[in-house]
Amino acid sequence: MTLFHALQQTLGNQHVLTDADAAPYLTDWRGRYTGNAVAVVRPGNTEEVAAVMRLCAEHGAPVVPQGGNTGLVGGATPDASGKAVVISLARMNRVRQVDTDNDTMTVEAGCVLQTLQGVARDANRLFPLSLAAEGSCMIGGNLATNAGGTQVLRYGNTRELTLGLEVVTPQGEIWNGLRGLRKDNTGYDLRDLYIGSEGTLGIITAATLRLYPLPVARCTALLALKSVPDAVTVLSRARAGFGASLTGFELMSSACLELVTRIYPQQRLPLEGPVEQHAWYALLELSDNESEAHARERFEAVLGAALEDDLVQDAAIAENLSQSHAMWHLRESIPLAQAEEGKNIKHDVSIPISRIADFVATTDAALQVHFPGVRNITFGHLGDGNLHYNVQGSRGEAEAQLLARQDDIYLLVHDSVHAFEGSISAEHGVGQLKRDELLRYKSDVEVRLMQRVKQALDPQGLMNPGKTVQDGSA
Repeated sequence: MTLFHALQQTLGNQHVLTDADAAPYLTDWRGRYTGNAVAVVRPGNTEEVAAVMRLCAEHGAPVVPQGGNTGLVGGATPDASGKAVVISLARMNRVRQVDTDNDTMTVEAGCVLQTLQGVARDANRLFPLSLAAEGSCMIGGNLATNAGGTQVLRYGNTRELTLGLEVVTPQGEIWNGLRGLRKDNTGYDLRDLYIGSEGTLGIITAATLRLYPLPVARCTALLALKSVPDAVTVLSRARAGFGASLTGFELMSSACLELVTRIYPQQRLPLEGPVEQHAWYALLELSDNESEAHARERFEAVLGAALEDDLVQDAAIAENLSQSHAMWHLRESIPLAQAEEGKNIKHDVSIPISRIADFVATTDAALQVHFPGVRNITFGHLGDGNLHYNVQGSRGEAEAQLLARQDDIYLLVHDSVHAFEGSISAEHGVGQLKRDELLRYKSDVEVRLMQRVKQALDPQGLMNPGKTVQDGSA
């Protein structure tokens, strides 16, 4: 029996997709990578995932796990050979348990992130992972890439939000590690190995996630700033003044907000004057578990001092939830506005916070020397050192002209990141976009260790081949 017919027999014809039905699963969100596949399969439970994996192992067919297909590095797209089976986890969208005494929920990989936020809220709890694609990304993909988002400063990346996993191995075995324990020191931490591995070691099918008390009050403000050094100083003061209550500190260049307000004129900056009159903006959020009055008092004390010391040029404090949402909508619209403006060269980098200002100044200047006229659309999570340091072509420049210089721009930016002791991937993953780049910046020892782990867990090389780890025996 062929693999295709065996898949149909296992899952039913309606859950084994080909041709036009499979097409949406074969191209990444950015439209940068398009592949082919034997089929796209949609298992409904962990046992079916394991059965599919055993069939693929028997036939030597590569497997590409896929969640919401919102990734930016081609990590969930098959190659053009047509040999792979894409396993969509979208049907596995059940919340198995919410435990408010243990502050955990156990969920399947196909749950949409925004849905999980709502489930937690209905239980009077907070699940703090939040990012622009939360309406369509799935928790399995968030786990596979160790997604960060806007509240890492307070709650950590997806890895820190996860207590246990359920995983299907390349051999079709099921590891049930769904333990809701804060302490479990019984050998190697397999959970942390699978999180961030981008489906190259196994398929995450479920997770036990941490929940937190819902904040009593939140305060949000948009700040206008002269420079990145001033933003770093304000961040330090906010940390000192708010402690663990500081949940977000997002940095945006004026070019970002000019783009958003031009592309989406219904969105307005809640400050007087044109966007360009200030070089930088920051979106700051405080969550308080005491009272609205207490939150507001702390908020205004820190911001008032920063205004008096000329670190903040102007500030708008949200008076209600609607205004807070509007401020966050400005921030979250930046990637969409960039896509409307045209293709761009994205960088998802992390730098020690103390060195971010020098990195931005040095790299901006170098880009203008080598690629005059390009625009820096720089924004990101300053609180955890993660910048989306994106490069847009000059106005009127053909997209093809910018993309022809892509490799050279990557090299310049990533060399600068490395010089400032940073990482070329902070939260988007490696995928196929940055796989070869890793060889420039990771030591031979580090690369060999990664290859050994891959070889040990996936000796047939079936799991998401061509992604994250260079092929090669150790």
